[in-house]
Amino acid sequence: MIQRAYVVALVIIASMLFASFILLNHLIGAQQREEHLVSTAEIQRALSQRIVFLANAAQRAAPERQPALVLSLRQATEEFEQNYNELLVETRAVPGSEAQSNPETVEYVLYSRPYHLEYFTDGLAANSWRLIASLQTENAPVTSRLVYRGSKERAQMDERLATATMDGYSALRDRLWALSRERLSGLVAVHRALFAATLFVLVLVALFIFRPMAILIGQRTDQLVEARNAMAHNAIHDGLTGLHNRVFLNYRFGTFLEDAAARGGRLAVIQFDLDRFKQINDTLGHAAGDQVLTTTAQRMRRSGRSDNVCIRLGGDEFVVIVPQASDNASVAATAERILRMINQPIEFEGQTIHAGASAGIAFFPDDGREPSELLNHADVALYAAKKTGGGAFSFFTGELRRELEERKEIERELVMSIARRDFTVRFQPQVSLGDGAVTGIEALVRWQPPGRDFIPPSVFLPVAEKSGLMPAIGRIIFREAIGAAARWHRQGLQFGRLALNASGSELAQQDFANFLFGTLAETGLPAERLALEIVESVILDDEKTGIAATLRTIRSAGIHLELDDFGTGYASLTHVDPRQIDRIKIDRRFVQNIQDNDQNAHIVRAVIDLADRLGIGIIAEGAETDAELDELASLGCDEVQGFGIAFPMPEDAMSAWLSAGSAAMRASAATTAEKGRDAA
Repeated sequence: MIQRAYVVALVIIASMLFASFILLNHLIGAQQREEHLVSTAEIQRALSQRIVFLANAAQRAAPERQPALVLSLRQATEEFEQNYNELLVETRAVPGSEAQSNPETVEYVLYSRPYHLEYFTDGLAANSWRLIASLQTENAPVTSRLVYRGSKERAQMDERLATATMDGYSALRDRLWALSRERLSGLVAVHRALFAATLFVLVLVALFIFRPMAILIGQRTDQLVEARNAMAHNAIHDGLTGLHNRVFLNYRFGTFLEDAAARGGRLAVIQFDLDRFKQINDTLGHAAGDQVLTTTAQRMRRSGRSDNVCIRLGGDEFVVIVPQASDNASVAATAERILRMINQPIEFEGQTIHAGASAGIAFFPDDGREPSELLNHADVALYAAKKTGGGAFSFFTGELRRELEERKEIERELVMSIARRDFTVRFQPQVSLGDGAVTGIEALVRWQPPGRDFIPPSVFLPVAEKSGLMPAIGRIIFREAIGAAARWHRQGLQFGRLALNASGSELAQQDFANFLFGTLAETGLPAERLALEIVESVILDDEKTGIAATLRTIRSAGIHLELDDFGTGYASLTHVDPRQIDRIKIDRRFVQNIQDNDQNAHIVRAVIDLADRLGIGIIAEGAETDAELDELASLGCDEVQGFGIAFPMPEDAMSAWLSAGSAAMRASAATTAEKGRDAA
């Protein structure tokens, strides 16, 4: 009888253990499936916004860019519909069921007010397909069978529909997550009860049989808890630095502001940005960059107050939220303390890295009441601090607010001026001090909006670059300048070669090389009569941007490449390579009053000797006085450009200048060269 009871007990124990193991595996599998559903719902939120963005971009895009945007819109819409079908299959939602009236169910979100997610999903997808058909019809050849017969209005995207869809998927995600927690709690409760019963029977009958299995089940339970904790932690923390991430900021920023408003207090947003992070990545590698980011995060956490919230927005951008910002002085002290720690050297594999950082500060409610507004104003203050040389902080002020509004106004006027082609070109000659011959002409952009005074390039070009308008402006200037040079070429005027400034954003355009070659072919200007002036940061851009390949293609076609603003970068000598560039331009900062600055004179002489040994051409810009021209001639710099030779002038004046030959200037240049040789 005892033997039979023992065998029965062992069978019961084995059955309970097997059931517990099966339940645990089912629990893990269900958790993974539900996490996938939650992730799919989150992806649908993003896709709904992407569809509207692509739709609007496709409608506003130039004809040559529209097909690519329409293709992206089609792919996004297909993925959007596939994900929705997958959600319907996985959730087993049934329209018209009793669950549809229960606010705690998935069916309620899909088929009932206020979400009606099925209706809005179908509506958004249908609008997208109508818009795709409309755009394809507009771009299709006359003989094409592709015809969209609906009205143009029916093909327009409704952003309210997209917003409703996004809200619906937010509710669906929350509902799926809530149901997941409920099911998980129930399964965990059953699992615990079964586990307790198993322990009780096992203690009474056979501890030596049960113990290995109990350890295994305990380990599996711990793994499940750790996985859930890790998932919750990773969702709101940066994987590299361990700081809170942008998701956390988006989720909690509103709560921080509500708390500050409820107590009638102030809140400070301090935004940090590393001053030389791109340089570190480009010169030392991404491992060094990661070390800088992790060290910066650690120092930021240690030097801040206990109630500060440290966040990494992405890249080398960080934010510190100071909930109790009673006065500006205490926040300034916090920012200064953090900067002092961050700006200390960092050791990496035997090298000392000086990353440096700057900070911008904005206050709630003084500088804004919305999260996006505060972050934007802190960013404006940050770049004001960078303009002072970096390594410091700046508050958002009324003056910065006025500058921000002015930049917004400039951006709006730039958009209108691009449509009206309000931009003009001025040409400044480059000459040889030896014989007065014209060796080149640089094309310079000028802008005077209707009804306003002339706006200097130093004011509007940074705005155009930051707002993404630079490529459109550049193409207007390129066409006009190349057309003028082609006319001089046909007239037989000697102008050397035309120099055009090309920014990184222009070169990053995939069709830039084709545009350049097409403009040359259309105007009839030979490729060897054209030069592109680029700055060092363009060469430093990674191959992933495609700029390096574009530059190789352009140079192989015979177009010259010139390194502009030489001496102001951080890795200049590594790019003085005759295989990459044809001429370097000494920056005006080294030329101004060079006759009274021995240090600058030594630098210029060294650059001239280096270029001469490598067989690279050289030119100095910004020469304005006879003394500067004399000094440059004595140092061996033959080619110059500046007000001392000629001011920038319109095409007709430049044509007359070239035709006249400027005999007096050439005689003066010859005299200057003779003086330089005598002094040498």
